[in-house]
Amino acid sequence: MILATTLLALNGCDGATSTLQTAGPAARVIADLWWAMLVGAVLIFMLVMALVVLAFVRRSPDVAADERGQVRVWIIALGLAFPMVVLAVLLGFGLVIGERLLPRDDVTVVQVSAQGQRWVWTFSYADAPGRVTEDILHIPAGQPVDVSITTADVIHSFWVPRLAGKLDAIPGRSNVLRIEADAPGDYQGLSAEFSGENYADFGFTVRAHDAAGWADFIAGETE
Repeated sequence: MILATTLLALNGCDGATSTLQTAGPAARVIADLWWAMLVGAVLIFMLVMALVVLAFVRRSPDVAADERGQVRVWIIALGLAFPMVVLAVLLGFGLVIGERLLPRDDVTVVQVSAQGQRWVWTFSYADAPGRVTEDILHIPAGQPVDVSITTADVIHSFWVPRLAGKLDAIPGRSNVLRIEADAPGDYQGLSAEFSGENYADFGFTVRAHDAAGWADFIAGETE
């Protein structure tokens, strides 16, 4: 039953905004963390369900009389040690994943800026001064890109599920998110932050180019 329910839920984890259909290194490590948390949650859930079932199972008088042994097994080992070990492993894994997502210095990093404003995203490019695009962010495929995110009005949220995690756009400050696309193509972005009645349709596209396409874009030969 549990397996069937899990598989049914996973069937909905696809499409243009799926966090499990990864298309970049940052999205992959986030998906790895998701799977690890799912496994940990399933293990703890199975333990709880086993305890529920055992509560209705009639035990022999000898087993029931062994109170000290029952305390060691059910309270200390399974009730305390098992959940603590699982949660400690998940915490450690999460810290490692978080460290890997930090934008490190890299001479190959492309610098772009993103500004959210109800209801348009505006993008500018360090490699093409004066070049501005709306609702389409152009990047080179296979190369890390640091997106400097801000907003002209209220708090928005910059999120491209298949490429990286979510980062808020906050008035008066700039937050940097590193994204990277494995291959050329279009990737759906959205603002996962309530910012008004039209926020559900407040999206954008990340267009990853091959080397020739990126050179053409920087030169102003493509829109």
